[in-house]
Amino acid sequence: MNGLSTVFILVGLFLLGGVYSFWKQKIPRSVIILMAIASAMCLAAGVLRLEVWN
Repeated sequence: MNGLSTVFILVGLFLLGGVYSFWKQKIPRSVIILMAIASAMCLAAGVLRLEVWN
């Protein structure tokens, strides 16, 4: 696991926590969907950059 994949995974998890927090605060759904998409993209990028796949 290199540094950049770790950063992507941590940012993705941080954004996922933000999605949960915004959902509890009843923030508009469009903001939650946008943050969920960003979280999924960061997590996917981090997982795909793992050296397991090479």
